[in-house]
Amino acid sequence: TAVPILQELIERGEEEDACIALLSNILEVLYKTHKVKVASACKGKPGGTAREGHAKKHVQLLLDRLLPTVNRRVIVLERESSLRSHYVACMTAMLSQMDAEHYTSYIAAFPSRPELMDFLMETFILFKDLIGKTVYPSDWVVMNMVQNREFLRAIDHFAATLRETFLQQSSFELQLWNNYFHLAVAFLTQDSLQLENFSQAKRTSILAKYGDMRATIGAAIRDMWYNLGHRKIEFIPAMVGPILEMTLVPELELRRATIPIFFDMMLCEYQLTESFSRFEDEILRKLDSEVEGGRGDEQYKQLFESILLDCCRGHPELAEPGENFVALVTGLLERLLDYRAVMNDENKTYSMSCTVNLLNFYKEIDRQAMYIRYLYKLKDLHVSYENYTEGAYTLLLHARLLKWSDEPNTAPMQGSHSPSLHTQRQLKEALYNQIISYFDQGKMWEEAIHICKELAEQYESEIFNYEMLSNILQREAKFYEKILKVLRPSPDYFAVGYYGQGFPTFLRNKVFIYRGKEYERREDFEMRLLSPFPNAEKLKSTSPPGQDVTASPGQYIQCFTVQPVEEAKVRFKDRSIPEQITNFYKANHVQSFSYSRPFQKGPKDPDNEFATMWIERTTFTTAYPLPGILRWFAVTSTATTIISPLENAIETMTRTNEKILSEINRHQNDPSLPVNPLSMLLNGIVDPAVMGGFAKYETAFFQASYLQEHPEDQASVERLKDLIAWQTPLLAEGIRIHGQKVPEDLRPFHERMEQCFKQLRAKVESQYGVREMISLEDRRGGRPRSVTWVPEWERLSRAADRQATLTPRPVARGPEGEERRGERKENRSSTFFGQRWQERRQSVSEPLEPKDERQRSSRNMSESSAGGLEGRPPASREATGTQPSNAGLSLSPPGFGGRVKSASKALPPPRRINPAVYETFLEPCEAASGTKAPPAPLAPGCCPAHRPAYPLAELPPGSQVP
Repeated sequence: TAVPILQELIERGEEEDACIALLSNILEVLYKTHKVKVASACKGKPGGTAREGHAKKHVQLLLDRLLPTVNRRVIVLERESSLRSHYVACMTAMLSQMDAEHYTSYIAAFPSRPELMDFLMETFILFKDLIGKTVYPSDWVVMNMVQNREFLRAIDHFAATLRETFLQQSSFELQLWNNYFHLAVAFLTQDSLQLENFSQAKRTSILAKYGDMRATIGAAIRDMWYNLGHRKIEFIPAMVGPILEMTLVPELELRRATIPIFFDMMLCEYQLTESFSRFEDEILRKLDSEVEGGRGDEQYKQLFESILLDCCRGHPELAEPGENFVALVTGLLERLLDYRAVMNDENKTYSMSCTVNLLNFYKEIDRQAMYIRYLYKLKDLHVSYENYTEGAYTLLLHARLLKWSDEPNTAPMQGSHSPSLHTQRQLKEALYNQIISYFDQGKMWEEAIHICKELAEQYESEIFNYEMLSNILQREAKFYEKILKVLRPSPDYFAVGYYGQGFPTFLRNKVFIYRGKEYERREDFEMRLLSPFPNAEKLKSTSPPGQDVTASPGQYIQCFTVQPVEEAKVRFKDRSIPEQITNFYKANHVQSFSYSRPFQKGPKDPDNEFATMWIERTTFTTAYPLPGILRWFAVTSTATTIISPLENAIETMTRTNEKILSEINRHQNDPSLPVNPLSMLLNGIVDPAVMGGFAKYETAFFQASYLQEHPEDQASVERLKDLIAWQTPLLAEGIRIHGQKVPEDLRPFHERMEQCFKQLRAKVESQYGVREMISLEDRRGGRPRSVTWVPEWERLSRAADRQATLTPRPVARGPEGEERRGERKENRSSTFFGQRWQERRQSVSEPLEPKDERQRSSRNMSESSAGGLEGRPPASREATGTQPSNAGLSLSPPGFGGRVKSASKALPPPRRINPAVYETFLEPCEAASGTKAPPAPLAPGCCPAHRPAYPLAELPPGSQVP
């Protein structure tokens, strides 16, 4: 009589505390009866058969009347209710007293198949819910393990019912089987059964009392899968994820028993469709989330590879596609494990590398959704470290996947983009604006300009949104202004080698080129580099280590500074370009980097080490140009060249001349610059007591004995002499600027420098000839005047002693002059950033050729000898960029349009000057006085169209005006 009352009260939710107490007492009495029976059986005494029969009937009555009621009450009650755990305890106690007969009777009592299916469906859902969110604290080990033991018994009995009742063709229930598999996998993967997470003592106790229930349920899942027969295809790909989760449990025997299920899935799909693409797509997608969540290890990767390869090789039709699939999955596993190993480190540097490895992998196998997912992971890492340039390049990879069209955006929305961006055009525009902002923050305004131009083209020609066009053009104009006015320090680059087997696979025995941060010293960089590897040893040598280091179990790090190798095509030849523009391309969009290591070859000369100082130059080529989506890239190739002492001297002189010119241009463009760097540079060259000058080069290479021993170096020696000669006019211009800016307290220093230079100049001009540089000033509107010389040291000149004195004749302004004026006007328009983004590398790296190659040659080449020009009018002053020198290969700076004079011959008579050039010298006076300067008096025999290029008072001594 008590059971019907309990059933009624529990269903109505009344007097539940009393009902639970009464039900608990009834179950306890029945348990004690069962315990007495078991004890009697153990002692061999005959038990009370009548009492046992009554107890079985009582249990069956409780099952029939109260088990469904208690189950529904557990489902209805909220998780926070204190009654829920008591009901679960009562349910577990009822299950513990059920034997095989009870299960059989209980299942047979259902009057119809649908009612039985509803019960099983309800029970599977309830068990899965209680396993996922247990009602007991995690440290209640006994309660949790007892519940798991009874649940496992119930699942086994219900699995038998599935096979007997719901497997046949007419009675198969897909959803019921699906719920069974999900329940079994949830049971196997629950935290309370992961024994490897417990202490050794607790693990031993659990195994002794309950065993490893994971092996039991794993074997049941495998058997149930194979029982499906031809129905397996209906569970692909839905069951790939749960089976993968099961196989990733770190229990060796369980893995060996369940990994073959994957091959069965492959075979099943292949036999029906001649491919297993659905299975492959699903396992790749699920593997990513599972490994990132902490599952999987190196042992799993090896087991997966060996088991599936053996299975595939047993089926000839799956041998080749199966091996490719296994290689794909193991490659992904390796990258995912590397990524997981570093993703939680405080230093996210290596997380970025692993993220790039993953996104490149997904790009190669054409998994766009996963590729985009890791793009945004990488972007977020960069922004968190204020790597805005790299963040912009990363977002640009996503933007390039989109079209300027109104097609719907089917890819999953990532990042902070609004869900209202339905079309690819809308998303691409939003991405471009974000990219522009990141490039602006990273001071990469040249890159931002390219994006602005592409947006402007869309606004102007595609969607005709002139308001947005106005906004983007204003942003673009600000970027041009920033290029010229905002200081941008060039970053340093560092080569870093990770040697030894102690490093992760993505670093082990590899060399990377790192792009340093603004003003970052090498010491600070090394400290940041070594922090994730406190046990690593820093190598002092810059030479590649030997096998003893690369094969050792330790960690060795090598770090040294390298220099970016500018690509020749990014030099804007024969143009007057501000240093702010050209400097950008010296340290950006570079893929080659060099390191020079000096060494002595042959007997060392203690008085002149330059004579035996050789250079071993190693050039590193990276996988991608820097900057890019990372601040570093792996080195893909290296090349080593040996630089002779003479070649080293030529390179040193070239760099020195370029540095002098750079300082000249800087001070002419910005007169407010401090004079101290210029002072140090000039004094270090003109004062032999400071740096020794080039006298050591003369001692080492200009002696007759050297040329006798090295006749093949004749051209190089002449080239070095020419460089020394060309340094003189550069120094003269630098000292002139220094004299204008030097403060009075440093005037004695300047005078001392002028005295040293006077002696140096006399010596150089007497030995190596005279070089004159004419400063053709830039007159583009609004920009400060600057010397129009790009340091191009490969011009050709001829010896002055091969040129006879020519009598200059007037050059009338004809069509050619007009054409050149038009060309100069056209050149004033900006062409550096005018190309589309898709042609960015070409637009910033290829020199812009003049329209008329003949005119370019006439401006760049030196004058011909007298024999070759007899009876022909000489070229205008503008056309004669350089004059012959006594060197076979001169280093004529083109912008100065200089003349090379012989050291032994008299100066040629001055030329008649184009009035356009003469007017450039009048403007400063006019600007200063506010009045137009009167025309200069004509020399005798001179027509007004050919005035002198400078006032008569400034003519060189001994010169005459024709």
